[in-house]
Amino acid sequence: MQKELSMSRYRSPAMQRYLRRLAGFMVVYVGLIFAVGYIFRIAPPTGVLAWVVAVLPALPILGVFWTIARLLAEETDEYMRQLLVRQSLFATAFCLSIMTVWEFLQNYEVVPAGNGGFGAAFFWFVGLGLGGAWNALTNRAEAEE
Repeated sequence: MQKELSMSRYRSPAMQRYLRRLAGFMVVYVGLIFAVGYIFRIAPPTGVLAWVVAVLPALPILGVFWTIARLLAEETDEYMRQLLVRQSLFATAFCLSIMTVWEFLQNYEVVPAGNGGFGAAFFWFVGLGLGGAWNALTNRAEAEE
């Protein structure tokens, strides 16, 4: 009998902790994005303080990476862990591919310097979503066989 688990419906204790942690970090992230944007528009800090304040919104994103690592470490279902690892590897390959191509385009001045606010974390999260979709499609195809 083939295991038919959907990651969108699967709620192990590890997944429940992951969702709580993720929600917490995202609430903090949204708050910091607005607060730091406001600070830089109204009274831009200078010097070291500017660096510290500008980095604040990145901290919850780092927390999300930690949250994903904790999920991988805490998940006891090996099949679900394998799906999560595959999803993360897909995200990493997607992100590295996009950023590598973009950097070569910049090196040869085909595109302007900078990335318009779309950094590696953005593309990694897009890849994570695409990896989850890939898992869902392959699981559905395997279930139909």
